Amino acid sequence: MHVFAAATPADLTAARAQMALSLGWHIILACFGVGMPALTVFAEWRGLRTGNEDYVRLARQWARAMGVLFAVGAVSGTILSFEMGLLWPGLMATYGQVIGLPFALEGFAFFIEAIFLGIYLYAWDRLSPHRHVLTGLPVCVAGVASAFFVVAANAWMNQPRGFDLVNGAVTRVRPWRALFNPAMPWQVVHMVLAAFMVTGFGIASVYAAGMLRGRRDRYHRIGLLLPFIVAAVVTPVQIVVGDTLARFLATRQPAKLAAIEGLNHTGSHRPISVGGLYLGGRIRYALRIPDGLSLLVGYRPGAVVQGLDRVPPADRPPINPVHLSFQAMVAIGFGLLALSAWLALSWWRRRDLPRSRWFLWFCAVAGVASVVALEAGWVTTEVGRQPWIVWHHQRTADAVNPAPGLWAGLVAVLVVYTVLTVAIAYVLNRLRSRPVGAPQEGWAEEYEP
Repeated sequence: MHVFAAATPADLTAARAQMALSLGWHIILACFGVGMPALTVFAEWRGLRTGNEDYVRLARQWARAMGVLFAVGAVSGTILSFEMGLLWPGLMATYGQVIGLPFALEGFAFFIEAIFLGIYLYAWDRLSPHRHVLTGLPVCVAGVASAFFVVAANAWMNQPRGFDLVNGAVTRVRPWRALFNPAMPWQVVHMVLAAFMVTGFGIASVYAAGMLRGRRDRYHRIGLLLPFIVAAVVTPVQIVVGDTLARFLATRQPAKLAAIEGLNHTGSHRPISVGGLYLGGRIRYALRIPDGLSLLVGYRPGAVVQGLDRVPPADRPPINPVHLSFQAMVAIGFGLLALSAWLALSWWRRRDLPRSRWFLWFCAVAGVASVVALEAGWVTTEVGRQPWIVWHHQRTADAVNPAPGLWAGLVAVLVVYTVLTVAIAYVLNRLRSRPVGAPQEGWAEEYEP
């Protein structure tokens, strides 16, 4: 029977699909775990500074949602940690001692975040407002630290360092060198900025939808403006970091960059392809920018860019998923940049939101769009590394659990995440329909500077 046979290519596909589903689901909550504490604490601090009660109402409301998302994120993060060992024992058995440090440090960051989040949530009326704000600062730092350590481990998979291989065995492990690998700075910054974009545009989209329904009070205006401005400021920085990361790939992971662009042949004067599909061995139906890729990589038209012809066919990543994901990420990024510029122009002219309802409609979909860009970026990163789980050291097929029946785990995870998604939607909708009231009378006067 198949259940008792050895692991098949179908099992490898099931394991990859399960990991993709778990990671893609968890990363959304992780983004809110990075960005939401900072926005919440800033809103509370702003309320203290200005005496504006709407800021504090927003902070209380966001804190409730933050507690729900953190609790569910802890569940999905635990599932991911088990999947690393259950689905990919070849990776953990061989390289676990190399990448164990960032996972251990992430555990410390998680517990610090959990402890201070509990204090922050339950000490609203038990501490003075100024002291309460201070209890939120460790939550902000620990959230970013968690992202740093997890992304550093992923960056190591793209640029493995900190060990020697002797007859196939890992020796002379240097965990700190593995942690601070060449890909780490750019991937960490790119991920943290993405987290603030997802959080900012995601929260703003809720209040934009409310304003479209006629709720034009100050509470909704601040609820839209505060997170939107944070995301808008981050967006152009993210585009610059993404450009630098693409240039990093040209020298460190040229096969991934070649897959992103569907570039077959190595050479100079290489164009950038906008859109299109990889069919019949080349990109078709794309808008080509002459010399664009060479200019991006080497700042001159004559810069040589490595193509897929330098990569053995067995080592090439699947091109269309990588190319289309990258195109979607870039297109959405520039769309969000244009939306941010729209607000900036209106604010510069009238110190007010744009009066067009189209602006609110675009804001309402910006949250979902930012999540799509986030997922597309991770597809580019992870699928673009294939067929390697550890770049040029271990293939994904060699790391998968050899036990049969891995498809059963995929079915179980699908059920679990379906239930969790419904539960989150229900609870957050209940919180939205019952917003926190204004703080007690006299609060603003007592603490207004």
